[in-house]
Amino acid sequence: MSGMDSPPRVEFISFPKISRLFRPIVITEKLDGLNVAVVVSTIPPYSYSDEEVVGPGIVINTNGHKMDGFQPLYVYAQSRKNVISPEKDNFGFAAWVREHARELAIGLGEGVHFGEWWGSGIRRKYGLDEKRFSLFNVKKWGGNDYNDDGTKRPDCCHVVPVLARLEEFDTYEVQRILNLLEDHGSFAAPGFMDPEGIVTYHAASNRLFKTTILDDTKGKDHNA
Repeated sequence: MSGMDSPPRVEFISFPKISRLFRPIVITEKLDGLNVAVVVSTIPPYSYSDEEVVGPGIVINTNGHKMDGFQPLYVYAQSRKNVISPEKDNFGFAAWVREHARELAIGLGEGVHFGEWWGSGIRRKYGLDEKRFSLFNVKKWGGNDYNDDGTKRPDCCHVVPVLARLEEFDTYEVQRILNLLEDHGSFAAPGFMDPEGIVTYHAASNRLFKTTILDDTKGKDHNA
């Protein structure tokens, strides 16, 4: 190597922090539908009119038609992998988002709001005649129509059912809740006796873990 050559690049890569296992968990029902999201973002004021369709989304002026304090929000939908629109939809979710855009903008507020689009015509169907959007964020919405800042959950939105809140991780309790779901049937759609499984949120690691009633050990290749 000559003196003019650059030395190899050196980069320090740290080992990730290890979370403690026996910490609080929240167990919710896993719904067999489509992983989707409602996105609400700000855009420059006065650029678009209220309820103007722009690209895949729609502009909503949350201050009615008043010009003072005008703060428009841009509302659109996404599937698990792509931004979608009513013109290029995923089981009608983008069309639903546009129809309920004002309610979603005001009730959910700015951010990416993940949830499940499920019900009629989608996978298990759950014996429903309509499709529903259930929010995943039970810390914000679970068990209450209002979140911590007093914002009311939109009436058009549901929340995935909370089956248990435990002070520490316990495999026995996780299995017991799974058995309860199997015996009781869906809590999201009472009377439907073929629920998919549960999702366990581990607070210390901020991670989600799924467990299905059938074929859990076989994984995704077997539609688990």
